[in-house]
Amino acid sequence: MASANSWTLEIASPVAAPRLFRAAVMDWHTLAPKLVSDVVASAHPVEGEGGVGSVRQFNFTSAMPFSLMKERLEFLDADKCECKSTLIEGGGIGVAIETATSHIKVEPAAGGGSLVKVDSTYKLLPGVEVKDEIAKAKESVTAIFKAAEAYLLANPDAYN
Repeated sequence: MASANSWTLEIASPVAAPRLFRAAVMDWHTLAPKLVSDVVASAHPVEGEGGVGSVRQFNFTSAMPFSLMKERLEFLDADKCECKSTLIEGGGIGVAIETATSHIKVEPAAGGGSLVKVDSTYKLLPGVEVKDEIAKAKESVTAIFKAAEAYLLANPDAYN
């Protein structure tokens, strides 16, 4: 039987929560190929208009151990800067991972900044062991938010 596991991560940012949430989460499929083209070759919506049930696909360069990832939005509260998505294809699904979900909440912090809280839950396929994948996953998530943060700081009128 596969075992369920999870990891959490918090990332502080000087960018306001609504701007960071819109750029790094809701519109990441548009920004990623521009901001991290060394990792994300392209990205696009597959189904839906960005609401619950929508699916988007990210196509990766050889920098990643897999070529694509599709995720479905399961929960969204844009006013509270919170969402939950499920990995439905690629990204290790069927190879090492049976299921994977991520819950992201970007909360306002002192001084006008924000605190990103990520809770990722996954179930490994039988016989699969985690080595340094959790550290890599945390690095990847941090890189996403820091790339969006740098873009927003350089473009103060974006995502207002």
